[in-house]
Amino acid sequence: MKPTLRNTSQLQAAIIDLDGTLVDTLGDFVEALNRTLAELHLPALGRAQVERMIGKGSENLLLSAMAHLGEPDPAARLPAAWAAYQRHYLHVNGRFSQVFDGALAGLQALRDAGLPLACVTNKPLAFAQTLLHDKGLAGFFSHVFGGDSFERKKPDPLPLLKTCEALGTAPARTLMVGDSQNDGLAARAAGCPVVLVTYGYNHGEPIAEAPHDALLDSLAQLSQWPGLANVQRA
Repeated sequence: MKPTLRNTSQLQAAIIDLDGTLVDTLGDFVEALNRTLAELHLPALGRAQVERMIGKGSENLLLSAMAHLGEPDPAARLPAAWAAYQRHYLHVNGRFSQVFDGALAGLQALRDAGLPLACVTNKPLAFAQTLLHDKGLAGFFSHVFGGDSFERKKPDPLPLLKTCEALGTAPARTLMVGDSQNDGLAARAAGCPVVLVTYGYNHGEPIAEAPHDALLDSLAQLSQWPGLANVQRA
């Protein structure tokens, strides 16, 4: 889809989501979650089921999975599940994932436009940093913040507002690029313009229904985006 966004010549920086936007990490989630569920003596879940549960942080994924499987008190089992999940995810992180086609081109387009970049994800910071490094993406970002970097996660606006502070930019001039309603809602509440990709993870809901200023079928579209050309000329 052709992106249309107003006042892009005033952009100062961009914030990029990780899972579902830059890297297809569904395989990592499925593997780590099912290893955890097996340890808890619970049945495995399929890829489509897991895809609808990811995006709001690992703790929420575990709680959602246990509730879906009929666990009577998921919260009570969360400490054990969280410990097991962290151990398994550390082992599988990046092994069952791949960078989306067009992601590198999109990041390069943003950097060529002179925009400082930050990565903000609900994934725990240590996992996010390792993944970005292993996939060759870490060098694009001046800041990386995870789901445990702040008191609240997306869709709360706090992570975006804190990231704008770290970047030294105004929210209204800081572009958010993501794949789900979490990113759209956080951006709207923070006052950031937002573009969403159409191929990510959005809890099984149509991405067009999430708050957005533009939809992208590929981040590679950013290289032909008039908005970035305006930034380069500004």
